[in-house]
Amino acid sequence: MKNEPFSGIGRRKNSTARVYLSSGSGNFVVNSKLDLNSYLKRESLVIHAMKPLAILNLQDKYDLKINVSGGGLTGQAGAIQLGVARALLESDKELRSQLKTHGLLTRDAREVERKKYGQPGARKKFQFSKR
Repeated sequence: MKNEPFSGIGRRKNSTARVYLSSGSGNFVVNSKLDLNSYLKRESLVIHAMKPLAILNLQDKYDLKINVSGGGLTGQAGAIQLGVARALLESDKELRSQLKTHGLLTRDAREVERKKYGQPGARKKFQFSKR
């Protein structure tokens, strides 16, 4: 294993996360100031973001430095998850089969559909009046 930090980029909705993985004791720093729990605010999002480390039982073996921007908290948690999985894969190629079986290496390509003119939203229509 190299000494340099391993990196992975994750994207989800409009969010982008750059994850830097280095050996350590389980410290997670987001945007150079906050820890992950206080940044994502909800425990479910923290669990979602750290799923790759939890599956491999590596929570206390790595330190993470995460730069995340764009979108909301749900999209950012998904972007962090993909970035962590890609950084783990870069550190050890043998982890690929375990990460792949849990679907952690696939980018969720769903995006918000654009609003159309003459409608209040993407699909919703204004109320029809016969008279």
